[in-house]
Amino acid sequence: MKLWILVFFGGGVGSLCRYLLSRWITGNVISAFPYGTFLVNISGCLLIGFFVFYFTEARFGPESLTWRLLLVTGLCGGYTTFSSFSLENIQLIENGKVFIFLAYTFASLLLGFLATYTGIIIARNI
Repeated sequence: MKLWILVFFGGGVGSLCRYLLSRWITGNVISAFPYGTFLVNISGCLLIGFFVFYFTEARFGPESLTWRLLLVTGLCGGYTTFSSFSLENIQLIENGKVFIFLAYTFASLLLGFLATYTGIIIARNI
């Protein structure tokens, strides 16, 4: 039970950080470019990369799982799922699975946009 509480707490903090940073940027930067979401996604990628490779078992022992659940799964997952998407793609490339990387990336983008648009169409017709 302790482990899911870490994910829950980290996710809440991450979501709140995403909201506050995105709103602050949107309120202070006048542009058609979505700088708030862009900065959240890029900073989330930086954070997940740091956390995954800093909080290793070699460095923290069994406690590395606790830190990774709190910060990687929870905080970064709540902050932005784009960071998880980015990490998974880097891992695929590092493992020499270039075809899977390309398929996952392009399918995620294409189907993600299509699913979002489909959701809008469904909602409009209800």
